[in-house]
Amino acid sequence: MIKNDLFLRALKGETVQRPPVWMMRQAGRYLPEFIALRDKYDFFTRCQTPELAAEITVQPIRRIAPDAAILFSDILVIPQAMGIAVEMKPNFGPYLPNPIRTIQDVENVMVPDVHETLGYVFDAIKLTKEMLNDAVPLIGFAGSPWTIMCYAVEGQGSKSFDKAKGFCFQYPEAAHVLLQKITDTTILYLKEKVKAGVNAVQIFDSWGGMLSPVDYQEFSWKYINQIVEALADDAPVIVFGKGCWFALGEMGKSRASALGVDWTCSPRNARYLSGGNITLQGNFDPSRLLSPIPVIKKMVHEMIDEFGKDKYIVNLGHGILPNIPVDHAKAFIDAVKEYNP
Repeated sequence: MIKNDLFLRALKGETVQRPPVWMMRQAGRYLPEFIALRDKYDFFTRCQTPELAAEITVQPIRRIAPDAAILFSDILVIPQAMGIAVEMKPNFGPYLPNPIRTIQDVENVMVPDVHETLGYVFDAIKLTKEMLNDAVPLIGFAGSPWTIMCYAVEGQGSKSFDKAKGFCFQYPEAAHVLLQKITDTTILYLKEKVKAGVNAVQIFDSWGGMLSPVDYQEFSWKYINQIVEALADDAPVIVFGKGCWFALGEMGKSRASALGVDWTCSPRNARYLSGGNITLQGNFDPSRLLSPIPVIKKMVHEMIDEFGKDKYIVNLGHGILPNIPVDHAKAFIDAVKEYNP
């Protein structure tokens, strides 16, 4: 039994004393102990070495004590497993040397045996579960098919992903074949993550907000929803679409257990748009963690008041930034623990 099950209870919509709290990207770049490992091992070595991934996952549990751990990994392990080369370049980010640009390229992409290609992730989960010793739940994650496709077609990060969008509109059939392959791989991957021991999964649709509401339904949501449907009986699923406030109504009708909200959508609007019955997660602006500590605490308490303490998971509206002082991150977590309705 998980000793602190607040996060899992919030996902079920149960009444709680206070909402649970964790932070996207909490296992990482703002922690000095993470930076020490980053300076010693390259990015994918850290992802692919279970001992390193597990250690990085538990670092924030020791340091700032959130109510859930999230496995240290990356959304781009999926295209890697599918035979698409991915490099992580320092001071640049993801780089895919052979981007998908033609129908033939799509045909060459495979749906892999996830045990053969991603076994290191499942090993990292088992190791992490041992280290956590059931103190808090462990979250596994994947990128949305659309977000993965953005990188696969663009070849790198982008402010607008015009090449990825152009590919969808120029070659819609090929785009749907690719999206389906990514979806099939992601379902296999997340199901194995649950078997390995994660207590919940989150789907990150980082680039969903690049699409119009109509295109979002066609090229993103229908694939995310396939994943939700496939996983809902196995574990709670959280869907986080950055900039996707327009889809909250549709998402709220799905079998997702919770929806992430970014900082551009107010708590009141998020509750209204999502239908008012589903657990919501978010939506503190990560840059706001640079505010003075008393301001952070005040804003966190106001945010909880606005969302309401039930059916709510306190989080950031996107990943924590590298320049956030550790004591500010801890103040964010502590503010939730000190909350008194």
